[in-house]
Amino acid sequence: MPITPSWTEIAIRLTATIIAGAFIGLDRERGGHVAGLRTTILVGLAACLSMIQANILLATSQSANGSMDILRFPLGVLTGVGFIGGGAILKRGDVATGVTTAATLWLITAIGLCFGGGQIMVGTIVTILAVLILSPLKQVDRWVSGQQKGVVVIKLPVDAGIPNLKTIAVELSEATFTGLTDSNDGHRELIYEIRWKSVRGVPGADHIAASLEEHFFVTRFEHRAVVS
Repeated sequence: MPITPSWTEIAIRLTATIIAGAFIGLDRERGGHVAGLRTTILVGLAACLSMIQANILLATSQSANGSMDILRFPLGVLTGVGFIGGGAILKRGDVATGVTTAATLWLITAIGLCFGGGQIMVGTIVTILAVLILSPLKQVDRWVSGQQKGVVVIKLPVDAGIPNLKTIAVELSEATFTGLTDSNDGHRELIYEIRWKSVRGVPGADHIAASLEEHFFVTRFEHRAVVS
């Protein structure tokens, strides 16, 4: 990379970072994720700016040790973005959400460092790969078989006992009773954590909910699939 980038080179690097952040951020924005279009662009610009600053400061460095100290600046930015990524991750029980969003922020930081360092081709190739991974591969991921999780609350008379949902809804691979709440009308709400195996998206959460509603009065159904 050139030691002293011109204003034209700096403008190209910043513009390339904005374009890359926009392409990647649009996918996150459409999915309603916490780190959307603006966040992705800003993180990329911060990384790009730090690399440009290090690039300019290299021209004033007169020793190898000085060069290494300057290059720790953009590397610190790459490490520090982990705090932003950590804020995008939410763990509820044994289900974690936002992991892909956090990884995306880390990736756009690396892309911003590439553009900021003048590696336009490398940053462009990685941006294209990122868009392909986030969009088309997401559809493939939905067709892969996997364990699905959820919580269901059913309402029954107090003297009805505690039914085994697994024997009634054959699609369930596991139904664990976790608690109950009594009401004043002679009924109680029973809470279950449920699991089922979904192959190519079948059965889906809607199918499981409909199957349970055929036998019980369902007051709440929550699908806890991982949202990344």
